[in-house]
Formats: sequence, C-alpha cells, structure tokens
Amino acid sequence: METSAQQERQQPAAAKIRNLPWVEKYRPQTLNDLISHQDILSTIQKFISEDRLPHLLLYGPPGTGKTSTILACAKQLYKDKEFGSMVLELNASDDRGIDIVRGPILSFASTRTIFKKGFKLVILDEADAMTQDAQNALRRVIEKFTENTRFCLICNYLSKIIPALQSRCTRFRFGPLTPELMVPRLEHVIEEEKVDLSEDGMKALVTLSSGDMRRALNILQSTNMAFGKVTEETVYTCTGHPLKSDIANILDWMLNQDFTTAYRNIMELKTLKGLALQDILTEIHLFVHRVDFPSSVRVHLLTKMADIEYRLSVGTNEKIQLSSLIAAFQVTRDLIVTEA
Repeated sequence: METSAQQERQQPAAAKIRNLPWVEKYRPQTLNDLISHQDILSTIQKFISEDRLPHLLLYGPPGTGKTSTILACAKQLYKDKEFGSMVLELNASDDRGIDIVRGPILSFASTRTIFKKGFKLVILDEADAMTQDAQNALRRVIEKFTENTRFCLICNYLSKIIPALQSRCTRFRFGPLTPELMVPRLEHVIEEEKVDLSEDGMKALVTLSSGDMRRALNILQSTNMAFGKVTEETVYTCTGHPLKSDIANILDWMLNQDFTTAYRNIMELKTLKGLALQDILTEIHLFVHRVDFPSSVRVHLLTKMADIEYRLSVGTNEKIQLSSLIAAFQVTRDLIVTEA
C-alpha cells in the first residue's frame, strides 16, 4: 500500500519534469554546468570561495546565461532550506517602482539573519526596466546594507542603468554564445529528447538564434513538436523566416523583372509563406554587402534600405514599403547600367 502511494507521488513529479519547456528542463543548475564565459565564471567562483562576493551587474543580450549564472551561484551559496529566506528574486513581471524599493527590498535587506552567518542576496532581473526614481532610491539601499546584503542586477542594456548604480557594482558582460559552445549543448538536448535532426537543421538553428541559447532551444522544441523532423526547411518554416532560396528569388525578381511582375511575385510569396518584410530586408541587407556593387550604388541602396527599415519600425504599411524597396532596387539597376 505504501509503495503504491510513493509511486503516485513520484509520478506527478516525473510528469512535471517531462512537461517542462526544454529551456527550463535543461537550465544549468550549478556553475560547472554552464558552458560559456568561463573567465567570468571562474572570477565569480573565486569571489564565492573567498567569501568576498561584491555587488554584481551582469549585462548582455538575452539567452546568454546571466540569470542561470546568478541562480547557480545562489544555489551554491545557500542550502535548499535557507534559499527562500536568504534570496529575494524580482524580475520585470513584478512591480518594481520606488514603493517596492522602499518597501519589500528595504525590509528584506535591513533584517539581519539570526543563527545564519553570511549575507543575503537580492537578485533584480531585467533591471533596465526599473524606473529612474526606483534606481535612485536603490543606490542608497545598496550602500546602507552592504554589510549583510549583496545585490545582483541583471539587464540587457547597460545604458539604461544609471551611472551611480553602475559604479557600485562589479560589471560583467555576457556576449552572444559562439556556435562552438552552442552545438555540444544542443546535441546533448537532442540526444536526451531523441530528436530527429539533420546537419543543415543544426546550422539553421545556430544561424537563426544568433548566439541566444534560449531562442535556439525554443526553436528546436517547437520545430520538433510541429514537424517531428528538424531540417533547415522545417526550422525556417516554423519561425516564419525566409529561406535562402526565397531571398535569392526575391532579389532575382527585383533586379531582373519589371516593377509590376516583381511586386506581384513577392506579394504572392509573402502571402504563401507568411513572411515579414522586416525579415526579408534583414536577409537582403546581408546580401547587398556580399555582392560587388559599385560603391556609389551600394551607398545609395543601403541608405534607401535603412529608411525603409526605420519606417517599418514605426508601423507603416508593408505594401507601400515593399513598393519602395523594389523601386530602390530598380533605380540601382539603372545606375549600374549607366555606370557600365
């Protein structure tokens, strides 16, 4: 009877792990599990082992291991039982105005721990979303309670953190992950989850994620669930990103067909595959740098493309901007003919 009750308790736990998104299921649990920025990790490890952890400011693009690093540090510093009482974690989904800094953060930092030696840890994830007033209030709290509390700020954009806070922390920049680091970790997940993946599928994953491990895992999981097989085509289809062959066709139409034909063909392709003009523009931009255009022509074309990209970012009509893009290429074609 007892064994069956134990089995029932274990089953939900197993199901829970099985149903987790892969991003959380394979999140590194210790500092040794982390795959990147070994120089930063060894420095933080040294701080912990010498019991001299300063206030930290971790910044860099998403999916590069900032939150995983500090959570792994916290797990190393505190046992499971004391984790709740020693660590306060707040992110952008929590209200973090000036009232929170003066309320819960202040009261957490100011209360000393009885029967426990060491310091408390306050983790402020996505700190660049904090208001200017909250950041100003925080700098006094950091100064006042350094003796028994350490603060760790995590953000994507360093410029959005006020200089006064930056100067109070030891800064570490987490750059995008290199393919050499991402591929072994992805292969580990693929092996564990028994994913059917082709070589070009792996290349597509690494290319589309641009050094963001979280994005790579999310694309891998959604492609696997949607198609059952992860190839270049299924990865691009799942993310709605234009294939290289699509971009080649679009460029061919813009440079070799008349305006009406090019516009009609591109609109048909966009509708058929659900492509966004922003993605098409990004891919074409890479192509323009690779093709041997005369320098004056390239400058003209890149300026036009930059204008279109800006106009798209403020929410203009895609059809009109597509017309503008085709027109820019047609003018370029005429300029090349004239120069020749």
